[in-house]
Amino acid sequence: METKKNKKVWFVTGASTGFGKELVNTIANNGDIAIGTFRKKEQAESFTDIESRKFGVVLDVTDNQQVKAGIETAIQHFGRIDVLVNNAGYGSLGSIEEVSNEEVRRQFDINVFGPISLIKNVLPYMREQKEGHIINITSVGGVIGFVSSGIYNGSKFALEGIGHSLAKQVAHLGIKVTNVEPGPFRTNWAGNSATYKETEIQDYNESVGKDMEWVKSIDGKQAGDPAKGAKAIYELVGLDNPPLLFPLGEYAYEAISGHYHQSLKDLATYESIGRPTDFPVNQMV
Repeated sequence: METKKNKKVWFVTGASTGFGKELVNTIANNGDIAIGTFRKKEQAESFTDIESRKFGVVLDVTDNQQVKAGIETAIQHFGRIDVLVNNAGYGSLGSIEEVSNEEVRRQFDINVFGPISLIKNVLPYMREQKEGHIINITSVGGVIGFVSSGIYNGSKFALEGIGHSLAKQVAHLGIKVTNVEPGPFRTNWAGNSATYKETEIQDYNESVGKDMEWVKSIDGKQAGDPAKGAKAIYELVGLDNPPLLFPLGEYAYEAISGHYHQSLKDLATYESIGRPTDFPVNQMV
């Protein structure tokens, strides 16, 4: 099924809830093609409605064969993929010392290695098209480390860095990259989608323990509206020169701007110690 050139084909992972669900609906409602991925066959079948510009694909981002097959299926049906949205992910909370190694690997499998697999499989088609847009849903937690989410922060920092480098690798090919950094949005992130390693080491009660209780307490009360966030992402893709970094929500803008302000202050304060660590100019090769 070939699509009209002015209609974009979107491939959105994690379309069953939260940002993914709102985004695929926004895409279809605006006349573009929304390919959503789901881990369950019945979810993909229920979502699929070609007349409504919706197409479901069964895909677990940690399964490389399913990723490859999902991308190929999209190409077979629609001839191209214009926008890849790496949205699937979850939050692992707990002290770094107490989160199990198995949970750390699972967090990185889903939040980092999954998106890498999607990127690797979609790039050959975008390179051939000489255009495309890769969107990584990272987080404020990909810029700032928070008390109880060290492992989650690590995964999102990694995806942020991948996006930064990828943007420079593919810009001359007509491919754009954006890291979207939401603050607290009213999704399942702090609820069913999160995993919590309750604090057993008493030394962490005052830091990690209290922070996890706060995270649980705001579930369903976050200020961010996923429908508005989805609309902002859709508008972003329509820009001629979209930014590499795109925070979402009041909290994200305040927290990230405050973080960079403090970083600039620290650079100036400790410059006299850190800057003069090169070889003398006359000894440089």
